[in-house]
Amino acid sequence: MTVALWFVLIGSLLIMIGLRSSLLKRYHLTPTLVYLAVGVALGPTVFGAFHFNPLKQAHFLQVLAEVAVLVSLFIAGMKMPVSFHWREWHVPVRLAFVSMTISVALTAVFGYYVLALPLGAAILLGGILAPTDPVLATEVQVRHAGDKDPLRFTLTSEAGMNDGSAFPFVMLGLALISAPASFELLGTWVLKDVLWSTLSALVVGLVMGRLLAQIAHKQRFLESEGPLLDDFLGLGLIGVVYGICLVLDAWGFLAVFVAAISLRQSELRLAGENASDHNADAVSEYPDDTARPKPQLNPQVSQGSLLFKEPLERLSELVLVLLLGGMLFVNSWSFRAVGLALFLFVIVRPVSVFLGLLGSGTPFRLQMLVGWFGVRGIGSIYYLMFAIVFGLPEELSVEFIHITLVVIVLSIIIHGMTARPMILKWWP
Repeated sequence: MTVALWFVLIGSLLIMIGLRSSLLKRYHLTPTLVYLAVGVALGPTVFGAFHFNPLKQAHFLQVLAEVAVLVSLFIAGMKMPVSFHWREWHVPVRLAFVSMTISVALTAVFGYYVLALPLGAAILLGGILAPTDPVLATEVQVRHAGDKDPLRFTLTSEAGMNDGSAFPFVMLGLALISAPASFELLGTWVLKDVLWSTLSALVVGLVMGRLLAQIAHKQRFLESEGPLLDDFLGLGLIGVVYGICLVLDAWGFLAVFVAAISLRQSELRLAGENASDHNADAVSEYPDDTARPKPQLNPQVSQGSLLFKEPLERLSELVLVLLLGGMLFVNSWSFRAVGLALFLFVIVRPVSVFLGLLGSGTPFRLQMLVGWFGVRGIGSIYYLMFAIVFGLPEELSVEFIHITLVVIVLSIIIHGMTARPMILKWWP
């Protein structure tokens, strides 16, 4: 395809989705499904108008997926309606860490015994396919900062955390592929990849998000030097947090998600303090409460960042899903790939959710829906490309590409077509 045709294609898709075609709503079609259909039709599966080779372009695709996931995680974090309290967060934390571990273990067992993969490769495959996706799960994602729907909050916050909590298992799988299992290897993995990388990511995210909120607050309300570029501040926070985590060997995905939550909640707290001070100063000037101006709680960096980053997230979703169609061949559809995908959707996800939430008091209907909507997507592409760039053997790389693509495509189709009907029927 020529550059001109690509411009026309992407522009037409953006216009169609922007107009919110009634045809899409009538047949419960998501934008991702449309992008996928176009990508598969133009790719080597049907017309062969273009072909994207993930082996040769692994580094480029890794960076593209990395940026898409970072932006999506930041957006998800800024939409979180509650601050860090165990009462509100215990369910998604269980899902992101306990259910994640169970999911990796079950997938690794399937890979080891059914697919006859080496132990390290089986664990690596589990790490690649375990995280749910904040990019493609638009139908079940928190829609705005005030959306406190339990299902949307649970799925979005889980996806925001497990893109980071999957990384230790990816590193463990890669380590076991290159070296035999030993107590020394496992001890190093626990201390470095689990404890240090996770805890340092949480600290970096919390501190940097709060720090930016305080700097922006002082700049805006004390110095009054004019409007701030809130979208740049948000992008800058992503870059600084992720860069610090790369230096510290911390999990940057988790840190960026936490930083976004910390930024928004800190802005809300600072705005509330400013409103209280304003009310105290205004008592003498406005003795009548009805005449007193009502200050607004306005987290401006968060809101300004959302205006810019949400379109960026949608554009990155479009590009990546089109490329996904360009990577898919007819011979990608093997019994091994389809069987693993169905095992993930029907067995692994529901079982891991049920076991992870035992004793949590979570309503059964919520557990049932969360257990179904385990959307796989861009996060899995990133981890796959990371493993290939890291040095995954070519034979395993080719097989993992086919398996991962089939899992993601089936997830887009099955979860995309069932999301809206199931929510309308089973969720109030």
